[in-house]
Amino acid sequence: MAVPKRKMSRANTRTRRSAWKADLTQLDNLKVAGREIRVPRRLAKAYKKGLLSVDDLD
Repeated sequence: MAVPKRKMSRANTRTRRSAWKADLTQLDNLKVAGREIRVPRRLAKAYKKGLLSVDDLD
């Protein structure tokens, strides 16, 4: 495990932490049951196969 050699200032610590940002989920446009919906990319195949229903979104 990495161990710092010296103390990091509070300003540097907060700057480093605030620089990290999560990415938005990638959405795909799908046509399911005659409706165009936007679903997360990782769930697109499940909607196409019918494992998830469009009613679950509402």
